[in-house]
Amino acid sequence: MIGKNELFMTTFVELGLIEPICHAVSAEGYEVATPIQEQSIPTVLEGRDVLGVAQTGTGKTAAFALPILQRLAADRRRPQPKGMRALILAPTRELAQQIGKCFATYGVHLRMKRTVITGGVGMQPQIQSLQAGCDIVVATPGRILDLAMRGHARLDSVETFVLDEADRMLDMGFIHDVKKIAALLPAQRLTLLFSATMPPAVSSLAASLLKDHVRVEVTPQATTVERIEQRVMFVAKDKKRDLLLDILGAGNVTRAIVFARTKHGANRLAEQLVRSGVKAEAIHGNKSQGARQRALADFHSGRVTTLVATDIAARGIDVDGISHVINYDLPNEPESYVHRIGRTARAGADGIALSFCDADEIAYLKAIEKVIRQPVPADESHRFHSEAIAHLRLGPVPKTKGPQAGKTRPQGGHQRRGGGGRPGGARRAA
Repeated sequence: MIGKNELFMTTFVELGLIEPICHAVSAEGYEVATPIQEQSIPTVLEGRDVLGVAQTGTGKTAAFALPILQRLAADRRRPQPKGMRALILAPTRELAQQIGKCFATYGVHLRMKRTVITGGVGMQPQIQSLQAGCDIVVATPGRILDLAMRGHARLDSVETFVLDEADRMLDMGFIHDVKKIAALLPAQRLTLLFSATMPPAVSSLAASLLKDHVRVEVTPQATTVERIEQRVMFVAKDKKRDLLLDILGAGNVTRAIVFARTKHGANRLAEQLVRSGVKAEAIHGNKSQGARQRALADFHSGRVTTLVATDIAARGIDVDGISHVINYDLPNEPESYVHRIGRTARAGADGIALSFCDADEIAYLKAIEKVIRQPVPADESHRFHSEAIAHLRLGPVPKTKGPQAGKTRPQGGHQRRGGGGRPGGARRAA
């Protein structure tokens, strides 16, 4: 907590939230605000634009969902036909669905009309959901822009605009869609932009969207959650699957996400795990929305204990009890490492992040350690450990391509900073 002893952590009532919202939050078992919530909620309630820099797992969704619900409840005007009062953009279908669930949970005692608009499913039900207008729309950029261009959605009455996971949005090539959407919004609006990292492209986008904003930064850029035990395991490429089976069969893995670099690789690995007796399922961009939702539901219920995913699942999966994140393939974008391992150690729990590193991935490991500003401890105790690959780590840091997050300085706006991580004890809103 920022400048306070943990005995004096801020409650949601103290942040000025109304009783129906506090009641809904309490029913979920959340007692006190996280640093990003403590700083963002009063600012949004004041009607100030916010630039939030916060790693995954810090309670960012509630930081904007709770005050948006309160602002809408305070002014119960009807949304215009085909229009919306609050528009939240998310980079993936999974994250959009997760944000939609959060609004439903926290707004359970408020009479709000809301919908989630994403690609990968039929357009007609979404058109019907927008006919009479909505208080809250959570959407992926491509689909909501498509609906707007076809005349099925109006963006000219949006009062609050949220761009969540802005760095991921840019990584996935949505920058042009985001700019087109912004051009359709009214000039007078509240704008909130949240990002785990702040590379130059995100800073530039923030400067174009935000007005007299407050910057809220609760952790250094691209840092990892303190409760995650991180280890790197040096292993030959052809021994990775055997190492993975050893880990999954050890008995201490209750629920795991295994990250592969490609869609084909995720499918193949999931099939191999199933043949070996592991309850596994693959999730990636080529899967239909229905298949992805079924896989997540099975993972959430425990029918599937191992989810093999590409980076599309690095954000938006908020499942309690993920004991392990395993980087079967190291990401070639070092910032993705932070988002991947942030799927564990959520809601105050501990977690383990294991990264397999073969000879061709040494450059990726060094790039990750440069971004997180700390070495990842090596685990040499497994039976497939390769000392020859481990020795490659001692060489010079190779030049890598891609965004150099972590080098930018804070830009513009008023600033408030706080400490990162989650104090132990009280549970906090996601």
